[in-house]
Amino acid sequence: MPTPLKPSARKTTPTQGRADLARLRRMTDAEIARTSPPELRNLPEDFWQGARVVTPVAKEAISIRLDSDVIAYFRATGARYQTRINAVLRSYVEQVAVPAPPARRKRAV
Repeated sequence: MPTPLKPSARKTTPTQGRADLARLRRMTDAEIARTSPPELRNLPEDFWQGARVVTPVAKEAISIRLDSDVIAYFRATGARYQTRINAVLRSYVEQVAVPAPPARRKRAV
């Protein structure tokens, strides 16, 4: 009998969302507006202009040591605080990452 894989050895892929897409497609704009959280109501028309699609990537479980006040801050923000920590780290990486120089073309002889 094969032994079960350790969690880190399992293939990790993003799971499919749980939204009821058929129901969402049937909703009218009025229903959407009525059920939207207050902070999402009355958004300006150009709100989504700069939006970009972000494809979720598989996460890797690690152990990291953080200052206790940093952990307390994120935990106080509620559930999914680790996701917010990841978002902060990703934002930092995107801001400080140096873009790769353009590839050099070989000269025709």
